[in-house]
Amino acid sequence: MTTLVTGASGFVGSAIVRCLIDDGHDVRALVRPTSDLRNLENLPVDVVEGDLTDSVSVKKAVNGCQFLFHAAADYRLWVPDPEAMYRNNVRGTRNVMFEALRNGIRRVVYTSSVATLAPSANGNSCNEGSCGCLEDMIGHYKRSKFLAEELVQRLVQTCDLPAVIVSPSTPVGPRDIKPTATGRIILDAISGRIPAYVDTGLNIVHVHDVAEGHRLALQKGTVGERYILGGENMSLREILKELAAINGHSPPRFRMPHSAAALVACVSEACSKISGGGEPRVTRDGVKMARKHMFFSSGKARQDLGYHFRPVKEGLSEAVNWFRDNGYCD
Repeated sequence: MTTLVTGASGFVGSAIVRCLIDDGHDVRALVRPTSDLRNLENLPVDVVEGDLTDSVSVKKAVNGCQFLFHAAADYRLWVPDPEAMYRNNVRGTRNVMFEALRNGIRRVVYTSSVATLAPSANGNSCNEGSCGCLEDMIGHYKRSKFLAEELVQRLVQTCDLPAVIVSPSTPVGPRDIKPTATGRIILDAISGRIPAYVDTGLNIVHVHDVAEGHRLALQKGTVGERYILGGENMSLREILKELAAINGHSPPRFRMPHSAAALVACVSEACSKISGGGEPRVTRDGVKMARKHMFFSSGKARQDLGYHFRPVKEGLSEAVNWFRDNGYCD
């Protein structure tokens, strides 16, 4: 059985690839010509170059496959060209799903995000029923993922697309090569570049548990259903304390007001635009999102899929060690 994984060279995608190989799948990986392939080194994978926005290359990649994991996404909290994000996340998803329908793919697992859900205003954990609307989505990443998931759901209902949707929370662990926004927080924390914290919270999960959740969704998931693949709910202060303990230093003790963080974000974004130095360390959208605790429950995935997650300390420790071993730390 040949299984296609889009975004296979990335953090989550490469973890899915490893999980599928262990489960006996013949994996085909769709990657961009410019992709960093370190995460796929020495793996028995059929690498196909292409681009999600190019329907011809997507058709070539899907041809002959029985299963499809669409894990590719443009994940940035700040973009100089928002249209590029919508092309990648919405048009790219459309191309992949249409080819899945044309080729008679038996089962699709679509990687969405808890970003498409509406976090609780009082800090309680949200579940799959915490549906937001487009107007609630902060920033182009959330809006593009919301539109992409909406597209998948519509194709399930109108075209019998055999898709199961999974919504990872905030993955951590090894092989975060880019690194992700969360990976940058880890790096900044262990490098002493976070002097203060804001009052916010995240749901942290080991990337290998997220990958296993994808495998379980393929085997046991119900078409059209959404499953949150999460771990432990932690305040940012708790996350930084855990990282400080792993790294052997003191955590930041000063809590920064959100208003001050917003000012820092404005300066950070302005400096990035002037210097052309890429994504700023602090973004205005990130600060807006931080005003709510993004806590989630994986109860549905546990009950329906048999999903479970390991202690968050393991994921954070493995992330720190991987960054150190691979020369990311100052």
